[in-house]
Amino acid sequence: MSRAGAAGPAGAVKPIRRRRLLLVGLLVLPLLGGLFPLLAAPGTARAASGCSGRPAKTVGFSTGELRVYKSRAHACAVTVAKKPGKRRTMSVTLQARGGRAVSDKGSYTKMAGPVTVNALNRCVRATGAIGKKSVSTGWILC
Repeated sequence: MSRAGAAGPAGAVKPIRRRRLLLVGLLVLPLLGGLFPLLAAPGTARAASGCSGRPAKTVGFSTGELRVYKSRAHACAVTVAKKPGKRRTMSVTLQARGGRAVSDKGSYTKMAGPVTVNALNRCVRATGAIGKKSVSTGWILC
């Protein structure tokens, strides 16, 4: 007897292989999808800052730094203390050109913000302060 006669027609084997490949693919893809966030760009400090997007500008000053992030349609800013721990007055302000300024001011230990504005095709300016020291970016992301 020939091999095709014992296993049935030659075309009957292919659908079983396709089903197996489909099943394996359906099981492996979610696992690979779970690894994707771990393989993301290491320079995006999303968890530490609270802002999404890529870092656009960082301006340092004696007591900390002002960080501005940009995504496609939004800009976000935070003020981060150089030496966190003690409560100090901190603030961050972000304004899109032609829009109102959004700010966060209070007594914080590590950072003020995040504050976010719609900035699709618009310049923004940011100001950050810790204690009596402050810094401003001027109009950026134009």
